[in-house]
Amino acid sequence: MTQPIALASHNASSAFQSTQPGDREKLGEVAEQFEAIFLRQMLAAARKADFGGNELFGGQGEQTFREMQDAQFADIASQTGMIGFAASIEAQLSQYIQPED
Repeated sequence: MTQPIALASHNASSAFQSTQPGDREKLGEVAEQFEAIFLRQMLAAARKADFGGNELFGGQGEQTFREMQDAQFADIASQTGMIGFAASIEAQLSQYIQPED
């Protein structure tokens, strides 16, 4: 039986060899964007927890505010490297980018 993970990584390495100038910078930007999206989803899932007792405050206005607040936090966290996902993604994928001459 073949190893699916090994096969997937082999296909990725042969399919993702890049020689375009500026790909390292693009990789960093995309890694930050991915981290921000991931953090937004993580915060949205955490906000779904309902502990009750929030009848005084709440409603659509607060929900919209929280979504905007979470999106802003995710953007800032990914840009400053607070969490570190973007750096890890960039380090792992940069091995597939050939050095610029």
